Amino acid sequence: MSTASPDGAALLSLRDVRVAFPGGRRRARTEVLKGVDLDVRPAETLGLVGESGSGKTTIGRAILGLVPVASGTITFDGERVDTANGARRRALSRDLQVIFQDPYTSLNPSLTIGDTLAEPLIAQGADARGTRARIAALLDRVHLPADAAHRLPREFSGGQRQRIAIARALALRPRLIVCDEPVSALDLTTQRTILDLLLEIQADTAVAYLFISHDLSVVRAMSHRVAVIHHGVIVETGDASQVTTVPEHPYTRTLLLSAPVADVAEQRRRRERRAEASSER
Repeated sequence: MSTASPDGAALLSLRDVRVAFPGGRRRARTEVLKGVDLDVRPAETLGLVGESGSGKTTIGRAILGLVPVASGTITFDGERVDTANGARRRALSRDLQVIFQDPYTSLNPSLTIGDTLAEPLIAQGADARGTRARIAALLDRVHLPADAAHRLPREFSGGQRQRIAIARALALRPRLIVCDEPVSALDLTTQRTILDLLLEIQADTAVAYLFISHDLSVVRAMSHRVAVIHHGVIVETGDASQVTTVPEHPYTRTLLLSAPVADVAEQRRRRERRAEASSER
């Protein structure tokens, strides 16, 4: 479990953010985010949890400038980023990075790991000697051997590839990383090692995370605070232990009851309670 959330002003703030996608011929635009408010403080993890289609990934993409914001504001360290141009976005990459869900498609298969890690460093003007030293430090940071720099992604397992993706996100020493379902494509044992690595990195570097997931148990393990999204609306926000054990909103209670447990009888009781909770929504 993460340590207590630090105090202080928000590093990232979303205010009344709305995102709509085209509906196609003769169809109205579909509003995916419906006035979202969120804050992520320095050095904390805000867990953002919801089912598939809830809008949680769209929030991450809006923060990164990958989808346009119809209205509302997104600020990072007090600066508007939803209206930033391409040059400003590239400059912001020093402080704002992302780890994607799929470790198999997020890495260029034709580049060595060293070249992959070098790209953001070279783009920011690092020299050859500094780049080599930083690559070695990054591989050590994610517990991979130094010779990994000379190998291709296909030579690594899914968990190792996700470690490489984490190293790439850390290359420029960001202040906040958007973690978009970073362990959902991995087996349970590998999930645990990647989560432990992310917690270790946060303890050492004070980086903040927006941790996006559909799994309330994973969010509980990672987060200081949790925000629950349903159909593009934040329905509950609060301390992680509160939201993930005694939630107030019926939808959050349904998510909690959906989490698998090893006990067959308890799983059956949860299914029954989930059906009752769904009828309340």
